Amino acid sequence: MSTQPARATPDVDTRIGVLIRARRKQLGLTLQQLGEASGLSVGYLSQVERDNATPTLGSLAGIARALGVGLDYFVAQPRAEDGLTRAESRQQFSIAGSSIIYERLGTEFPGSQLSSFVLTVPPGYSSETVSHEGEELIYILEGTITQYLDGEEMVMKAGDSLHYRGNTPHAWKNTTDIPARLLWTGTLTVFGANGQANNRIELVSPDKASGNSTRRTKSNS
Repeated sequence: MSTQPARATPDVDTRIGVLIRARRKQLGLTLQQLGEASGLSVGYLSQVERDNATPTLGSLAGIARALGVGLDYFVAQPRAEDGLTRAESRQQFSIAGSSIIYERLGTEFPGSQLSSFVLTVPPGYSSETVSHEGEELIYILEGTITQYLDGEEMVMKAGDSLHYRGNTPHAWKNTTDIPARLLWTGTLTVFGANGQANNRIELVSPDKASGNSTRRTKSNS
């Protein structure tokens, strides 16, 4: 009597619909826009997002392209060690034209929405006023930062924190003669789903705090 080979079962049941909806909202896309970009109907996408329909590999590939991610975004499982950063080897970078040094604390995994960085802000730095979707939270580690939130001025020192909606006009600056360090956490997407920074981000060597930083531009190509 012949026996059928055992069928493999996945270690983890990935809820693809939840990941699709989270990524779509992260990008600020409507179901209509996602449908137009992927070539799928709004009704079908709505069913997929509620996990009431399972997309074929071809449909999932179209959704992934429309969301700017690879197929592995929906099936890869994050490892605990991927989210660990060490002080001596933490990724550090600056944005072209800016004097702020960033240290990346968070990582990217399917469905993640938070980004987190430690910022070293030089004396005299002043940001532009911005507003955007999402939310932000800052915590002052060292020094003093003057924060402007919807026209209100707040002087923040070590130990102070502020949590606010991103669509509230905000700006900040360091008016002192010493650098300031702050912890920033928010829902802005800085790195892509593949973990790469955009072309305006430059990596810097770990000795940047001494003023002898060596820069090299990171390209996505």
